[in-house]
Formats: sequence, structure tokens, C-alpha cells
Amino acid sequence: MNYTFVNLNKWRRGSLFQFYIDKMRIVMSLTVDVDVTNLKVYSKAHNLDFYPLMVWVVSKIINTHDEFKYGWDAEGNLIKWDFVSPSYTDFHAEDENFTKMVTEYSEDLLEFYGRMAVDRERYKNDRAVLEDQPKNFFDVSCLPWIKYTHFDVHVFDEGKFLAPVVTWGKYEPKDGKLIMPLTMNIHHAVADGFHLSRFFNEVQQLMDSLR
Repeated sequence: MNYTFVNLNKWRRGSLFQFYIDKMRIVMSLTVDVDVTNLKVYSKAHNLDFYPLMVWVVSKIINTHDEFKYGWDAEGNLIKWDFVSPSYTDFHAEDENFTKMVTEYSEDLLEFYGRMAVDRERYKNDRAVLEDQPKNFFDVSCLPWIKYTHFDVHVFDEGKFLAPVVTWGKYEPKDGKLIMPLTMNIHHAVADGFHLSRFFNEVQQLMDSLR
């Protein structure tokens, strides 16, 4: 869990960051329909569950780009994590509650898949947001019961939460494909519409590339 301090005077985005933190704290939210047909084919061919696969896909793209890895240290200094891990929900249908946990990110799909399986089994009887989780996280949740057109999550802090918040909904057949809504919320201090758009494009490319 390593990081580097960010010098706003030397960072090319420093003045933009300072403006959006000091004068206009905006969180952007965008929902895009993505084609998960190939990801479903991959999951069936390799006997892997769709949910952890999707968690890994968004984790890999998020860790590819610096704009999604900013945060604060304990003294309030701006930092950039070496990597960020998904803090995700594990829903328990038997009592309609969930566990919120972090699984450490790995660039290797099967390594991450195995870690997530171990964590879900370890905490399957918990019904809480687990304590003592690492600070280098971004947020993931899923609404597999509904196909939505827009979803927005508000983080009620002082407006300085910099990590991405990612959500997806139910996939449904359309024109021979499986289409699923995918949402990202991100602070405008660290990202613009360009970075949001690149995230969705690269998620789609990664899902399509799996064999």
C-alpha cells in the first residue's frame, strides 16, 4: 500500500485540481450501456462467475490510469496510490443483506479471482462494512435486478472523496447482444469527461478481448 505525494505546483493538473477543490466541488456521473456478450461467453467457457470477472475488468482499467488513484493521507496531503483495490458488496439473498469488503487488486485475472473467492468465503457470515480495510480503495456495487438508464451515488463528506464509484445493473438481450448499464462517479478535480469516456471505451475493449 505505497503512494507518492502530489506536488500541485509541479502537477500539470494542479491548478485545475485546486479550482475544483477550493471553489467548485463537482462529482461527474455517467452511465453507458456496455456489451457484455463476450464476457458472458468467457465466464461460461472457463466456469467462472460473472460478478468477480466484472469487478476485475473495472479494476484493471481503473489501475491503468492515474486519475483514478488519487486520495489523501492521514494528514490531509494529496497522494497517488501505486494501485487501488475494489471495495465491493457481496449480497446475501437469504436475508437480503450484504457484506462490504476489499480484495487486493492483482493485474492477473485468475489470481484476483482466487483472492476474491477466498475473501467472500471468509466473510460470508458477516453483515457489515468490514473494519480495518486498506485505504487505497475505490467503490464497486451492483444492481443485477434492474436494467436502469442512470444511477447516481452521493458521497456525503466535505466533497473531497476522490476515488471512483462504479456501479452496474442487469444485463438484458438486445439485437443479439447482452447489454448492461455501467456507471462511474468521479470527482471533477481529478478527471474530466475525456477520462470518463476513456474508462468506458477501455472496459469494452478489455471485455471483448478475453478468450
